[in-house]
Amino acid sequence: MTDVFFYHLQSRPLEAALPQLLEKCLERGWRCAVQSGAPERIEALDQLLWTYDEAAFLPHGTDRQPDPARQPILLTTAESNQNGAAVRFLIDGAAIPDPSAYTRVIHLFDGNDSEALERAREAWRAARAGGHEVAYWQQGADGRWVRR
Repeated sequence: MTDVFFYHLQSRPLEAALPQLLEKCLERGWRCAVQSGAPERIEALDQLLWTYDEAAFLPHGTDRQPDPARQPILLTTAESNQNGAAVRFLIDGAAIPDPSAYTRVIHLFDGNDSEALERAREAWRAARAGGHEVAYWQQGADGRWVRR
């Protein structure tokens, strides 16, 4: 079964948390896809991943560029798995029809947004009903993740 993780963003924004999570996935040899429903968000994340840390490098591209299958990290608005990702990040309320196509699906949601919180709860219920392993991670005051 697929691991479905829920990351409750509270003390740090997505732009601070996502690059660190992507780094950990690449360290494990996992290809990743980051899905948003907003093309503008994809463009902003594309710029962010080139500049977030002078000492780090996250190889990535968007589904608007040629040959998305070659990208270790693909930023996309599509539900399809164009780069053979093992890990699917879902942001901004994005959803996929079948999480079982991945090793891990990660929902990142803003804990200060009541609509995002409710979407995460619905996704949690659906993942459990689908027989997937679910886990909830919350940011501590220091920005570190704590499994609850």
